[in-house]
Order: sequence, then C-alpha cells, then structure tokens
Amino acid sequence: MPRKRKLLAQLSALQSNSSFPPFDALENLNATPDGDSSPKSSKYFAIEKKKSSQLEDDFFNQPCVSLAKSFLGQILVRKLPDGRELWGRIVETEAYLGGEDEASHSKGGKQTQRNAAMFMKPGTLYVYQIYGIYFCVNVSSQGEGAAVLLRSLEPLQGLDAMRELRSASKKGPTKLLKDWQLCNGPSKLCQAFGIDKAFDQRDLTQDAAIWMAPGHDLPGEQDVVATTRIGIGNRGEWAQKPLRFYLRGNKFVSVVDKKREREMAAMGHSSYS
Repeated sequence: MPRKRKLLAQLSALQSNSSFPPFDALENLNATPDGDSSPKSSKYFAIEKKKSSQLEDDFFNQPCVSLAKSFLGQILVRKLPDGRELWGRIVETEAYLGGEDEASHSKGGKQTQRNAAMFMKPGTLYVYQIYGIYFCVNVSSQGEGAAVLLRSLEPLQGLDAMRELRSASKKGPTKLLKDWQLCNGPSKLCQAFGIDKAFDQRDLTQDAAIWMAPGHDLPGEQDVVATTRIGIGNRGEWAQKPLRFYLRGNKFVSVVDKKREREMAAMGHSSYS
C-alpha cells in the first residue's frame, strides 16, 4: 500500500476509535520520508497561512492620491458568513488628505473616536455612517488622517447575494436591481457587500471576511478621469480640487463628468497631475 494511503487509513482508524485529535498521524502525513518534521507541500494537506491572491501592506503604503488611483481596477472581496464570496472591481474612488483638506473628517489633524481608523496603518478600513442609516467605507493611506473613499464597484461575482443584501436594507417590496445599480455609489456598495460599522478599523491585509485581490488588465493613465469630489458641500477651494478618480467609459461609475471627459479628449491626455 502506498505510504500516503496507508497513513490515511491509520488516520481514519484513529478518528473512529478516539475522541482526541490524532496529532501523531497528522504529523506523519506532513513529514518527509527521511523523518524531517518540516511541513511537506501537498495539495491535500497544505495549510493556508495567507490568502494566495491578496494585496499586502506594501501596496497600501503609498500617498493618498496615488493609492486612490492605484485602487482602480483592483478587486474588493467580501466573504459572507455562509461562505459565499462577493467580488467587485473598483471603478471609482475619492482621496481625502487630512490636515488642510477641508472636506476630510480628519481636517486640521483632529483625531476622534469616530475617525481613529484614518490615523492607523495603511490598509485599515474606516467605516462611518451617514444620515443615521447608510455606511461608507474608506481605506487609510500614508499621511496623518488620510484615507481613500471607495465610491463604486463593478460587480463580478455573487450578484444574487448582492441583490439580497440590497433588498434586505429596504422596507417593503423592491424591484429587481440591474447589475449597474448594485454598487454604483459608496452606500450602495456597502449595502451590497454587507459592510457596516463592525468593519471599522479592520485590516485589509489580515481580515478573513474582507480583503483586496490584484486586478487584471489594470487601467492606464489615459483611462482615468480626475475630477471634483461628490457631495462635500461648501469647502472653498477644496470643493474644486480633482480628487475623485474613475474609469472612463465604465457604466458602473456613480457620476460621470462629461465636461471633464471632453477636456481630456481635446487635450489628448487623461488627468490632472
């Protein structure tokens, strides 16, 4: 009998005859034939220490504007309690720089219990509530109090679950949402991905329920529109700064700036520096 099949038989016997975990058998399965106890690579017994396809600390550790642009095309992944995974391609972001940025929750460098995540390591989620009902999710970057708001996603996987979650947040009967309506706005994407205040201060590089995976066919500069942020009210010059970024021509973006796109086409390049 081949060694592995014999060990599997021993393991099965141990499990049927004892209520204790068969540690010795497990060690044998992972040991090399010469007695070395170091783990042996096996598609049957590999222990996943880290998600294989995942953006790590060095990706998030960059300046706010750079991170906001770099997010475009990357994949947000949410694993629901029932094991289903939701995937969405990031197509729209906004940068909030902290400090002198009058539209930022951390303007003036003010740190509170609410915005503490903005001052934590890059890659930390900052989730806040608006109108006492809806949630928005941000990711901290380099810079004191700087973070990137995730505004819109292009749904890729788990669309039925997203519809369920969106419907559950509404009272009474609701019409079936089209694909482009699921995540085309910061609060909509939070509803569709089941993100609430419980996700505040979680680390995207360590959390088992939410992370980012690298996207494929990432956009070039010519594909990115840089324009003004949405819904920040009267913030003087900061209301006019081009700190919102989205993928040109993508139908899942929440708000399209046609004037800016015409300017880009006339100038022959993509965005402000």
